[in-house]
Order: sequence, then structure tokens, then C-alpha cells
Amino acid sequence: MPFPDPPDPLPPTPTVEIDAKLARLTENKHAWLAVPIPQRIAYLERIQAGLREVAEGWVANGAKLKGLAPGDPLVGEEWLAGPMTTARNVRVLIEALRANGQPKHGGIETRGTGQHVVRVFPLTLMDRLMLSGYTAEIWIEPDKAPTQGAVYRERPQQGKVALVLGGGNVSSIPPMDVLYKLFVEDEVVLLKMNPVNEHVGPRIEAAFRSLVDDGFLAVVYGGADVGAYAAGHSQVDTLHVTGSDRTYDAIVWGSDPEERARRKAANDPVNKRPFSAELGCVTPILVVPGSWSDLDIEYQARHVAGMITQNASFNCNAAKVLVMARTWLHRLPFLEALHDELRKAPPRKAYYPGAQGRYEAFLSAYPNAIKLGAAAEGVVPWTVLPGVPANGSEYALCNEAFCGVVAEVTLDLDQAGVMPTPTGFLEEAVRFANEACWGSLSTTILIDRDTAIECAYELDKAIDALRYGGIGVNCWPGVLYGLCTTTWGAYPGHPPTDIRSGVGVVHNGLLFDHPQKSVVHAPFRPRPAPPYVGGVKHLEELGRRSFEWELAPTWKNFLRLAWTGLKG
Repeated sequence: MPFPDPPDPLPPTPTVEIDAKLARLTENKHAWLAVPIPQRIAYLERIQAGLREVAEGWVANGAKLKGLAPGDPLVGEEWLAGPMTTARNVRVLIEALRANGQPKHGGIETRGTGQHVVRVFPLTLMDRLMLSGYTAEIWIEPDKAPTQGAVYRERPQQGKVALVLGGGNVSSIPPMDVLYKLFVEDEVVLLKMNPVNEHVGPRIEAAFRSLVDDGFLAVVYGGADVGAYAAGHSQVDTLHVTGSDRTYDAIVWGSDPEERARRKAANDPVNKRPFSAELGCVTPILVVPGSWSDLDIEYQARHVAGMITQNASFNCNAAKVLVMARTWLHRLPFLEALHDELRKAPPRKAYYPGAQGRYEAFLSAYPNAIKLGAAAEGVVPWTVLPGVPANGSEYALCNEAFCGVVAEVTLDLDQAGVMPTPTGFLEEAVRFANEACWGSLSTTILIDRDTAIECAYELDKAIDALRYGGIGVNCWPGVLYGLCTTTWGAYPGHPPTDIRSGVGVVHNGLLFDHPQKSVVHAPFRPRPAPPYVGGVKHLEELGRRSFEWELAPTWKNFLRLAWTGLKG
């Protein structure tokens, strides 16, 4: 039976009901620690069955929210970023628990510095066939061992109640954050849905029904007042938010700007609870100079356009700064091709609150902005900011647009008319990304095959030096979010007084104890193109098939998925 549509909007949860739900979670938080692995696997298997029941409505409501008509190929984004990714996370966790918290990986490399790097994708033949040429790894914090499953080796002595403040832009964020808290960090959860995508909440409650019924999960609804009430509740032990640094600061340091500044200066937080957070980023795309063919330029223009336009650019990992060498031979042809792709990209509803105001602030700061997309009511057109100086004080480099805006930055490396060297570019681009771009969540390096071979040492050195939690080499770092065997979160080290992209990680389906960052490598021109690249005609079917395969990874479902992918 299809799950019925929830009311729109959902009424805020009364404080008396929040109190009751937290009291029940508190009553059961110690019992969760005693739940054995076979029973935890059974919970996850019931979630798999529940996802199958709620997925259709989940996607339909998400498409309606984002202004997508039934049959629009872009509805596939809702499948891929919602039920499919959640189902993959569940499957990866089941496999991890079946291995008693010590799931297999693809091998460990120990670098010359002693730092360990663990291959976490591909792990199976199907992985290799599904994403041919892709590899992914987790870099372990220096001086730490690549151990796994600490929570299953050394069970906590005291249970905890975690408040999860769900992200509103990507519908798999709330359920996947819940999965991480329950099955990786061993904490029961009160999930507060974001009003933007609150329609997913009742479906999470239905799919996770066994956990709700047994008192290990509860869901509440409402705005900032509900979140503030729950965050300050005496029965909440830890906090996790996916959102903005402003939300984090309001909870930790206070909602009044003067109080916040005073408390930060005195290191006197309002809320002293342990807090993990996945926040925003001004994501740079570092385009390494090389000899690109016309086909290379055409593909990478589509590729970068996809990193900008996916989910109407309401992604914390959306491409926001395009970084190139000024004297690179192909810079202008590449920019022309990218602009053409953005002109062709369908206009998208600016569904996320505040988009128009943020967009106007960027237009005010950059009157030379070029609008490339169609203008319409409720739409923020795709817009590029040409000639943005490579200066960390620049508005576009220290403010996350969270709408369809991308800055173009050129680095002066060599004399005019002289081809810049990849080595020189990588050194300067890494410095720029680390020091001038706000945040540390995600970045991408684009480098052609011949150049990557030629300067393999310098490329490795650049990956090592980048202070980002997620790095894509020829790949949008959003892939790291969806793999689930990788981690997702900021690079370690942001203090609470300057939290930027956040603290801690989620996903981490192989349960590594001390992750520093995750890296995904892809072919320069993969075939077929990944689904976030524009122009995939069968994207909705691809999303459905991917969801079916994650629920039941049989060869039959794999062949169906592969055929859909090949159709493009």
C-alpha cells in the first residue's frame, strides 16, 4: 500500500510532546547499548522494507517541492539523493555489522609520513563494473591507526540522546544522520525535521517504524523555536546539525549578535553539549592546465555545469569558484563552453528560503555578473562572476551563495603568453583553496590523464596538502556523500569559535575510527557520464533502478541498472 501524503505544512510539535518523546528516549538510551548486533541488523533490514513502501511518495513530494513536473528527467535527482542513497547507507551498515563492526576494505597504504590511507571503493566486482575506473579512499588522521568499529569493540558505559537537526536541501540527509548516530555512534535520536523538506519526516517515521516503536527514535516538526527548545533541553546529551554555521553559532553562542561576540571572546558557550556539524563551503574547482581536446572541453564544461546546477545549486558542495591559470591555452574556450552549457541548463525553482536575497547580495557586490540562465518568477538564473580577484577578502570567496552563482578566478603564474606548468598551478591553487576560500568541506581537481601521469608526484602532494574533508579528482565531491563507505564532513580542526564547515563526520559505513578526509578519483572522461552531468535523458529511470539495486544487489537488478545507464 502506498504511504499517504502528509499534510502540508505539518503542524509544529508541541513542547509537551517533545518532553514526552525525550523522556521515552532517555528511558531507553541505555537499553540501546545492549541491543546485540543480530538485532541491529534486523532493524536495518526492516528499514530496507520500509524504504520500499515510502519511496514513491517521498520522491513525488520532493519533486513537487522543487517545481519538477511528473516525467521530468530531473525527478531522477530526487531518487538518487533521497531513497537510493539512504538505501545504500542501510546496506553498507548491514554489511559492516555482519562483519561484527570490522568490515572488509580494499587495502591499506602507509605513506612515507606514516599516515595510513585505506581503499574503501571499489570493494566488489559489481562496484568495479558500476563505476568503472573510480576509486575512493579514506585518509586516517596522522599518528592514528586505521582501526574500525570502536563502538563495537569497546561498548559505551552510558547511553546518550542525540538531537539531530536535519538538513532541508537534500532529503537523504536526515535519515542518514539518524543512521550514523544510532549505528555508528551508539546514540538514540530525536530528529527535528527542517521545515523545507518536512514531508520526508512521516516517511522516515514509517520506514524506521521498529526503532520508533521500541523507543530508540522520535521525530518532531517545526521551525527554529522548536529546534532551540530541543537543543537546550536537559534530556539532550549531544547535538548534530546539517545546515549553516549561523545555525550552529546561534545554538552554541547565542542568538543575539552582541552576546555571541562576547561569549566567543570569553570562550563561554551557551550550550556546552558535544556538537557535531556538517555545514557549508565555498567549494573551489581547481582546473589544472593541460592539453585538452575539443571533446575534453565539451565534456568538462558539461561536468562543471552539472556541479553547479544539480539540485538547483542548493548543495553545500556545489561548485562555487572556478580556479584557472590566466595564461592556460584553453581557458577562454573552456569558459565559453561552460557558459553555453549554463545557458542550455533548465531553469530551476529557487525553492530554498532566502535564495533571492542572497542572489541580490552577490549582484550588488559584482555588477559585472553575467546572467546565463532564463529569468522567470521564482527562479535564480545561472550566473557567473567573471574576473573575481584571488583575494580571501572577496565577497564571493568568503560567502556561500547557496544558489546558482559561480565565481571565476584566474591565477597569475607565469609571464604572459607562456604556458603555465601543472606543478606551479597545483602549488598556487592549493594555497588559494586552503587560504582564500571559506570552508573545508569539499573541493575538486580537474586534470587530464596525460598531465596526471606526468606530474603524479605533484598531484599526490596537492591532495595531501588540501585541507578539505572531501576531495574529488575529476569528480564532483558529492559522489563521496553518496558512496557511504567514505566519510562526509569538514576537514578536522575548526574551533567552535570559528566553526566554518563544521566538526566530525557522518556516513563512514566502514566504521573507521579516526578519519581525516576522503578522496574519490575518476577518469577524466568517464563513460557513461555520471548522472549529475546535464543531459541524461533517462535520469528518472536511472534513479529508480539504482534504488532497486541498492535494496537488492542482484545481478538481475545490476544488468537493468547498467542498461539504463548506457542509454544515457
